[in-house]
Amino acid sequence: MQLVIAYELDPAGSNMAYIISQNMKQEHGIFRSRYFDLVEIPTPAISADWLEEKYDYDGFIFLSKHASESDTLALTCHSTGNFSDANYGGNKKQIAIPHPHLQKTYIQSLWQKRNEFSSFQITIEATHHGPTALNKPALFIEIGTTEKEWKNKKLCQSVANIAVEAISKNGKKYPVAICFGGTHYPEKFTKELIEGEFALGTVAPKHALEFLDEELFSHILQRNREAKFALLDWNGLGKHKEKVVSFIENTDLEMIKL
Repeated sequence: MQLVIAYELDPAGSNMAYIISQNMKQEHGIFRSRYFDLVEIPTPAISADWLEEKYDYDGFIFLSKHASESDTLALTCHSTGNFSDANYGGNKKQIAIPHPHLQKTYIQSLWQKRNEFSSFQITIEATHHGPTALNKPALFIEIGTTEKEWKNKKLCQSVANIAVEAISKNGKKYPVAICFGGTHYPEKFTKELIEGEFALGTVAPKHALEFLDEELFSHILQRNREAKFALLDWNGLGKHKEKVVSFIENTDLEMIKL
């Protein structure tokens, strides 16, 4: 059973949560359905490391707004974690457990209905921000990029419906890969998720690789126990290519260059 979460002051998250809750029964502040429950929380989603003190579920799906400096319209999803400082929730140098199979199901469903979102970039983001301490898989599903989109009821309904469909499907399993390299909006890894065979665990972008050491790499492996592969954006590793390759070669991961 999954728990869907929205921060009550997040306009996109709370809009999606309200839409979804209309088909659910409420019990002691929790909306319940066959495949998942839903709650709104009083603290920002990125700071929700406390969730397991109150809720016991198999995984956590956060409904959220997405913002960026460019204001490019985007529908995104991503796993969470901090490769260095914890400036946006979670703990320093701590990676959350990804939700790879659900992420692939969701982004593929979104892509199949891309004609409904012709103005939007459909993309994953590299692993970033909190919460990081949860001991069950976590995934952020986000609507971007300005207040106009966050408050667009029709848009929120469309994305919410796709999220519910993905969560409610009998979970198909895929081979899982940890990803290294590329930008914050990693085109090669998004393409793999949509068209390829792999589901994706932690995505460590090029700008985070300077913080990668043996301790952090070992921690990433521990948080990605399903992963049997490492996908490398070969031209997007920068000066850290040799270091990343050497770490992977000391594991049982099968390395694949993109």
